[in-house]
Amino acid sequence: MINLTQIQEQLKTALKYCGKTQKSIADELGVSQQMISSYLNGKKVPPVEIFANLCRILNLDANDILCLK
Repeated sequence: MINLTQIQEQLKTALKYCGKTQKSIADELGVSQQMISSYLNGKKVPPVEIFANLCRILNLDANDILCLK
């Protein structure tokens, strides 16, 4: 089964290699940098629309982040 920790790790890895900062991604999404940090640290789960746009910004397939491939 997929768990939230796996998804968070996938997002952290993607962010590490995308060359963007949490702040720049937050600006593109229209949320605070603290919110991005909360998503990555498991304090909050992004709503579907934020998740979809986060995948777009990071140029990722949602299936990879959701550990479905």
